[in-house]
Amino acid sequence: MANLRIEKVFGAINIGSFRISAMIAGLTGDGEMIVLGSGHRAADGIRRGYVTDMDAATHAIRDAIERAERAADTQVSSVWIGCANAGLMSEIREVDIEIGGRRIDQDDVEYLLAEARERIVPQVGEPKVVLHAQPAHYVLDGAQGVSNPRGLHAQRLAVAVHVMEAEAGPLRNLMEAVQSAHLEVEGVVGAAVASGHACLTEEERELGVAVVDFGAEVTHVSVHVGGMLVGVTVLPYGSNDLTDSVAGAFGVRRAQAERLKCVYGSAIASPTDHREKIPLTDGGEEIPRADLISTINGQLSRWTEDVAKALKGLGFVTGRGGNGRQIVLTGGGAELAGLADYVQQALAKPVRTGRPPAMKGLPEAHATPGFAALAGLVIYAAADPIDIRTHGSTWQTTARFGRMNLPARVMRAIREYF
Repeated sequence: MANLRIEKVFGAINIGSFRISAMIAGLTGDGEMIVLGSGHRAADGIRRGYVTDMDAATHAIRDAIERAERAADTQVSSVWIGCANAGLMSEIREVDIEIGGRRIDQDDVEYLLAEARERIVPQVGEPKVVLHAQPAHYVLDGAQGVSNPRGLHAQRLAVAVHVMEAEAGPLRNLMEAVQSAHLEVEGVVGAAVASGHACLTEEERELGVAVVDFGAEVTHVSVHVGGMLVGVTVLPYGSNDLTDSVAGAFGVRRAQAERLKCVYGSAIASPTDHREKIPLTDGGEEIPRADLISTINGQLSRWTEDVAKALKGLGFVTGRGGNGRQIVLTGGGAELAGLADYVQQALAKPVRTGRPPAMKGLPEAHATPGFAALAGLVIYAAADPIDIRTHGSTWQTTARFGRMNLPARVMRAIREYF
């Protein structure tokens, strides 16, 4: 990699409840993303995506980024961070302006985005903070799905903006934990957004797909339709709840239960499970493997019901005859053996497991579903999608339609009629 010309370096930290992972990646002149170094460690001070111990969380974040820096043989001063919870909510909001039947030009688009920013972005001090406010598509006189309205005629022009918000307090705690680790925050990305960038193709986003990010203590359910993210729901339930159910059912410690789940557990039962004995403890006690799988399946049944309800609430109907097309399962919990088949049977939709895309330098250990959101952070940072919070800010100090001064009106008339 020494001969490759790196034009820009990105640092990313995904702050999960089970592990905190970090990645340093470089973008070459020809647009190739190369992983320079990555690392992870057990999470401390984080509970279901919320910071619960500032000192412990800061230490874990600093340790994770230092591991990535040692692997990359370089240091970073700023990072993109993944937000797993903090009261995340998402919706599509539409803002429109009147065009009057004439041809749409760049000024119209810029003004529309500026209007959307004024109407959508909350004022300082509000309990909610906008993480993302990205134009998904434009609408001309009710006709949706327009990617570039310039040069077209319409009476009204609208933009559909995907807005993701988080609670101000928890988000501030997350950012402060990173800043206390002597790192600047380049931006905060919702975990569902990062997972989508890592796991989905453009065609899947266009045709319609749901992403279920099965984390340790939270599950993100998101739906993409028409090339855009249309909604996200966060469920306070993750793969650690499977571990806890195993620990409670067999009276073992969490570490033992986690090992049982990962080594012997499965979402799909087999006819030989009743005859197969597995070690419960180091003392020689054994249990039928069928008992372990039955315990796991009991929790998965509840989880899939909640996922189906969340998908329905987002307009993605599961079951035979539903409008939903495909489900992509990712996150650390997706590594449970047979889970994709189990979810496919339970929700009656095609299911595949989502992993990080192939990137030069990505370690095999980090090319798993559990690190998809981490890879998605650097992919998102490199893509640099338009955000109305920063786009078109010059319009805030220029004349507005309906409140224009005389010179602006004259120039407008010249453009329209000549």
